[in-house]
Amino acid sequence: MKLLIKGMVCDRCIYFLSEEFPKLGLKISEIRLGVVILKETDAIIIDEQVIRTMLQKSGFDLLYNKDQKIIELIKTAVEKGIDEQLESGKPVKFSAFISNELYKEYDSLSALFSSLEGLTLEKFIISKKIEKVIELLVYTDQSLSDIAYTLGYGSPAYLSNQLKKYTGFTSSHYKKIRRDKMAITTEIIT
Repeated sequence: MKLLIKGMVCDRCIYFLSEEFPKLGLKISEIRLGVVILKETDAIIIDEQVIRTMLQKSGFDLLYNKDQKIIELIKTAVEKGIDEQLESGKPVKFSAFISNELYKEYDSLSALFSSLEGLTLEKFIISKKIEKVIELLVYTDQSLSDIAYTLGYGSPAYLSNQLKKYTGFTSSHYKKIRRDKMAITTEIIT
């Protein structure tokens, strides 16, 4: 049984749900962003309401509406594109990437996204990239220049301005959070 799941956007979501489904007595055949495929078993009658309740308690939900499914696939494609940029170090042209992932014209996908989500697809992509920038600044020792290059920004200054615009904070704020975390870790170790 294939389940499309709303809100599943990162590896932590995959890990979390791979732990939760077995608690319901369900075996997972495959799990990836936005999708859980359950093994078919004769012994277990799968109750979608039980699954939905578990998912909703954890901030997820089952997708039924065709347009909602497309939105979730778009979000998954954006996450995949960002991950691909980080792995390859090469910029991704998101309009082409999303279009290729979903086998649909980007303009129609963008219009659908805007109409259902209340923000443009471009702003969503920027917000996801900014989330990744913050994560990298806080949890790695990468410089803003390295991050800007890896995520396809024209310059570190442009990324810095965008970070300030979207979060209200500069990169030095997030680097300070990292230093504070490191200091606490060092104190605990010694």
